[in-house]
Amino acid sequence: MQWVRSFLFTGLFFVNSLLHASVILLSALLYGRKWVDALSSSWGRSNLWLLKVLCRLDYTVEGAENIPRDGAHICFWKHSSAWETFPVMFLFPPQSWVVKREIRWIPLVGWAVMLYKPIAIDRGAGHVAVNQVVEQGRQRLADGRWILYFPEGTRVRPGQTHRYGLSGALLASRTGAKLVPVAHNASDFWPKRSLLKKPGTVRVVIGPPLETLGRDPRELNQLGRAWMEETMARISRPGV
Repeated sequence: MQWVRSFLFTGLFFVNSLLHASVILLSALLYGRKWVDALSSSWGRSNLWLLKVLCRLDYTVEGAENIPRDGAHICFWKHSSAWETFPVMFLFPPQSWVVKREIRWIPLVGWAVMLYKPIAIDRGAGHVAVNQVVEQGRQRLADGRWILYFPEGTRVRPGQTHRYGLSGALLASRTGAKLVPVAHNASDFWPKRSLLKKPGTVRVVIGPPLETLGRDPRELNQLGRAWMEETMARISRPGV
């Protein structure tokens, strides 16, 4: 039965995404960016509602009080599932994502994503991509948009970790924007490349913001990674 629920959610997720993308593009054409951020929040909330109703997969949020309310800052999330793309749409203020440039070429959905002023990078470009994140990230922060990035660059399986990229910490060090780490155990219920969504409750934990101005980006990266991996070890139970 859970497989049936999961397949039904997957089908409705694609329909929901195409509908939202179409409305976002039409709204931007008729009204400018007025409704773009509100519609992205609707997309995230509606998908989480579908997961709760169909797959009995709910979530809780801990540490919301750690989100700075003054100015634009940088949040970095553990990337282990497709699930986390839903709550990022409304848990934090409007954001620009650091994404792979290929997303721009996805019909409708990719075009809608570009309205959120993402930083679309070539992941194989090395220092060029890092400089792009710093330069464009500085502009987005000045415009009042948060920056969201996944420091590992790709989704990882439960209990695993990849090297943490330095671009977000470098941007924070040069601008003074706070770094806010976010851990979650969504991959315990919806693993990488899996259609099955297990019932349960995803725990999202928002960590204390790191003060960054003038600090060594490598130190910031290590502090963020240490908090992230320690928190993951505490909340994740692969195979539940």
